[in-house]
Amino acid sequence: MELKYFTQVAESIADRTRQLLKQERQRYLYGGREFATKDDLSPVTLIDQQTEQLIREQLNQAFPTHGILGEEFGAEAQNEEWVWVIDPIDGTKQFIAGVPVYGTLLALCHHGRPVVGIIDIPALDERWVGVAGQPSTLNGRVITTRPCKHLADALMSTSNTEFVLPEHRAGYNHLLKASKWRIYGAACYSYGCLASGRIDLSVDSGGMREVDYCAMVPIIEGAGGKITDWYGEPLTLYSKSTVVAAGDPQLHAQVLAALTHHSSSQPNSLA
Repeated sequence: MELKYFTQVAESIADRTRQLLKQERQRYLYGGREFATKDDLSPVTLIDQQTEQLIREQLNQAFPTHGILGEEFGAEAQNEEWVWVIDPIDGTKQFIAGVPVYGTLLALCHHGRPVVGIIDIPALDERWVGVAGQPSTLNGRVITTRPCKHLADALMSTSNTEFVLPEHRAGYNHLLKASKWRIYGAACYSYGCLASGRIDLSVDSGGMREVDYCAMVPIIEGAGGKITDWYGEPLTLYSKSTVVAAGDPQLHAQVLAALTHHSSSQPNSLA
């Protein structure tokens, strides 16, 4: 019952952030852009900050004892039993450029494990919702991943080749060559498409944080897929910067074996 209520509140908040981001998209539809560059050289806009502030205010009002970890304003009470994880605009570069695959990510972790996840794509009016132990949905309809046992048949997505860690480059390049074909730069939208059975494999090394992947976990698992780090470990609030997600668990196992074969590092050396 708790998870159902938590999810209802999160969806209500996502309704509000969707309207805010749709209005902002209209404002820049015919040109113009305003952004700053953070210390890590990633871009940030005023609307990133306003969106996260709105989410934080709503969460603090609804769940004053819960912790919050956000992309723009850091952590509040991160050691609480329940912690919300926020990325107000996943795909800020796409947002600035007007490419409509950016989204708001909301996740709820229980003792560090993601149990509720939302990917909301405001420009396309698409929303994936995942709740631990329940089937995942897209716009309220149950979804499933696509059977695909072999890497040679897999449609693969990856966010940004610039972020791949040096120790993972050999394994990453192998996946690029061995998969059927690739798409790049779709941010959180690609993970939603994987849960819906349109993409078979999503792989990222470096550049990922808990704010990026926590929402994906219940969505992909609830659709029948498998998502871990590059070493097969579950993704939690405390994981590092790599993600391997596959619609078919057999494909996931094959990809992990390939990455292990080509790896030059061990999990404890991951930055």
